[in-house]
Amino acid sequence: MRIGELSRLTGSSRRLLRYYEEQGLIVPDRGANGYREYDDRYVDRVKQIRGLLAAGLPTRIIKQILPCLDKPRSIHFPDATPEMLALLTDERDKLSARIEVLVRNRDAMSEYLAEVEQHRAPVLDDGRATSTGA
Repeated sequence: MRIGELSRLTGSSRRLLRYYEEQGLIVPDRGANGYREYDDRYVDRVKQIRGLLAAGLPTRIIKQILPCLDKPRSIHFPDATPEMLALLTDERDKLSARIEVLVRNRDAMSEYLAEVEQHRAPVLDDGRATSTGA
């Protein structure tokens, strides 16, 4: 697929995709005409990158851990310094904390919606609410 299609499928601008390429996060093939060509796996890859950036990881760290996120998982991390491992551990813990908050918020919304739905006045076929008064 071309960059426009990848942009559409991931919700990422073409400019952002070119930036990911400059950073070495994605490496498209080039057609005979020089156009970038991406295979389907880049849709998930770009979504992973965006998620990691949203979690606060810098692109230099993302570049190093992306191979670890591929399947099958063949982890090869020869330049993992104690500082980098500590950084990743800290970022993982922050993600876990955010996930817990998001789950609590989702569950609270679900309970609220269920409660509202339970007490909502039934709607007639013509779109009018039925009267619950005497």
